[in-house]
Amino acid sequence: MIDLHSHILPGIDDGAPNLEMSVAMARASVANGVTVLACTPHIMPGVWNNSGPQIRQSVANLQKTLNELEIPLHLVTGADVHIAPDLVGAIRSGRVLTLHDTRYILLELPHHVAPVHADECFFQLLTAGYVPVFTHPERLSWIQQHYDLMRRLFDSGVWMQITAGSLTGSFGSRAKYWAEKMLCDGLVHILASDTHNVGHRSPVLAEGWDAARRLVGDDEAYHLVVTRPYGILNNDLPGSLPAPPVAQLEGRDEMPARSGQRKYRAARSDQHDRMGDGGISRWMRQLFR
Repeated sequence: MIDLHSHILPGIDDGAPNLEMSVAMARASVANGVTVLACTPHIMPGVWNNSGPQIRQSVANLQKTLNELEIPLHLVTGADVHIAPDLVGAIRSGRVLTLHDTRYILLELPHHVAPVHADECFFQLLTAGYVPVFTHPERLSWIQQHYDLMRRLFDSGVWMQITAGSLTGSFGSRAKYWAEKMLCDGLVHILASDTHNVGHRSPVLAEGWDAARRLVGDDEAYHLVVTRPYGILNNDLPGSLPAPPVAQLEGRDEMPARSGQRKYRAARSDQHDRMGDGGISRWMRQLFR
C-alpha cells in the first residue's frame, strides 16, 4: 500500500519526537503493509515553520537511516499544509512542498472554525494547475454544519483524504460516522494513516482499508490505498484515475443516523489480493527507477 500522509520525520512537528520513534514508525508501517510513505510534516506559519529545503533534507537523512537498517520503506517528500494566503507563490518558490513534487498538495483547514474564504484558497490552487487534497475533513468539528462545502469542493475538483483511524473508530464515533458517510457518498479519493507515533496514532492503514472494503467493496478500497496514491506519485491527471463511486444503501435512500448500521452493495473481487503478490513492488521499481 501507499500511505500519503504521515508525521514520521523526527523533531519537526507534533509527530515523531526523535529518530528512535521515526524508526519504530517505519517498522510499524512496513508491518502494516506499506511500501511507500509520504513524509508530510505540518507547514503552519507561526506554529510549524517548516520549509521545503528543511523537509527534503530530513527525508534524505531518514531514508539513509532506514536503508542502513534494511527497513524496506521508500520515503517521498510532501507536507500537510495549513490553509494560508498565496500558497501558489509559496509552492513555486519551493518553500511549500507538494506530494513528491507533483501537482497534488495536502491541504489542512482549521479544526474548530470554518474558514470564511476556504473556497477561494482552493480555487486559486486549482486555477494554477494544482490539485488540493483536503486532509481529514471527517475530523473537523464543523463538518456537520458545512457538509455542503465538502460536496462543493469535491465537485470543483478538490480531492479528499480521510484517515484510516477514523474508519476504525480511533477518533471516536463522530469521526467514524462522517468518514463512513463521505466514503459512501462517493466523496473520498484517498485513505491515509496520518500517523504521528506508535501509540494512539499508530499507522493502521491496513485496518482502515479493511473497514473501507466492507463499506464500498474491494475494488474501491484498492483504489483508495494503491491506484489513486500511485497515480498521485506518478503525477497523473485526476481525470485519468478512477472516480470514487457512490455506494448504494440496500432498500433505503437516507443515511442511517447511527454509524455501524449500514449495509452496502459492493461487487466482490480478488483485486485486493495483489497487495501481497509483489505487484506493488514492481510498480514502485518502475516509478522510482
